[in-house]
Amino acid sequence: MGALTQDEKNPAPVAETAGGAPGVGRILAVCISEKKGERKHPVACAALQADWGIPGDAHAGNWHRQVSLLGAESVARAQAHLSFRLRPGDFAENILCEGICLYRLPVGTKLRVGTALTQVTQIGKQCHQDCAIRKATGDCVMPREGIFVRVLESGEVRPGDAVTVEK
Repeated sequence: MGALTQDEKNPAPVAETAGGAPGVGRILAVCISEKKGERKHPVACAALQADWGIPGDAHAGNWHRQVSLLGAESVARAQAHLSFRLRPGDFAENILCEGICLYRLPVGTKLRVGTALTQVTQIGKQCHQDCAIRKATGDCVMPREGIFVRVLESGEVRPGDAVTVEK
């Protein structure tokens, strides 16, 4: 899979480039947590349930922020300022992907994530001051560069799956 690699001159993990067509990315990790405000932990795969999100994840529910996505490129920029290694889920993202600039997608954009169809509902979020993630990492990129989606059509996601902008 090789989601994050280390460059010999830069010990911070950097995202491998996905290549391919514009508007196409690749899932590097799928993560869940049982409680809000906690780091998420990677899982081998997850179901994305229409109008709900990921069953068992703290953020699932019938609302506009069912699933969160974050770019590995955003994580790599944060990593450059830290003395410890970030891992997938450290920013409480459900899906870590590469090769697509998520935070520049307009609200309303439809994304095929694995086999699920989703729609961007929010770019960034307000981060509360006692955020466990901010305390641990010194910064939280989710408020600036994370995105949130609603699941329109159920499907499955796993590392290596494509993330594509639907026309």
